[in-house]
Amino acid sequence: MGKSTASAFLARQRIPVFSADAVVHDLLGPHGLAVGPVSARFPGVSGPKGIDRAALGKAVFENPKVLAALEAILHPMVKSARARFFRAAALQRRAIVAVEIPLLFETPQSDLFDMIIVVSAPAFLQRQRALRRPGMTPARLTAILARQMPDSKKRRLADAVIPSGLGKRETLRRLNRTLKIHSG
Repeated sequence: MGKSTASAFLARQRIPVFSADAVVHDLLGPHGLAVGPVSARFPGVSGPKGIDRAALGKAVFENPKVLAALEAILHPMVKSARARFFRAAALQRRAIVAVEIPLLFETPQSDLFDMIIVVSAPAFLQRQRALRRPGMTPARLTAILARQMPDSKKRRLADAVIPSGLGKRETLRRLNRTLKIHSG
């Protein structure tokens, strides 16, 4: 949808950004805190580089109960990392921070935030972008989208919507304008 582009822009504006995806990547990487618990629950998915995300994906994405078991391991760890991020930002007296959470509305936590910005692209463009990712297949994308709230509903729940299908420059211009309107 453009979350990574928006997050990178915010970071360049010296706004601290918490990325749930980056935290999960670290948790599952070499020496990550989740490697032990995930390896114990899902034998055969770990190696010298931590958790093999492709093998883990095959083990969990077809089965909602198994996926819930993985989420029960990862979500508390991500929540703890986010709390540390908020404490650090408060100690630095940061007026604005950004939190990138792909499943914000699906994991009820939107009430934690003063403002929610949804970065949104048309469905055809979202599909094109997603299918360019390594290991992504049409079937896997369909399964992922089935677990997510429809984009139209996310846009209705958001305080602001930033379109990311009009080019990177326009996306960043609109994000910057939204930040100025809501912070001033």
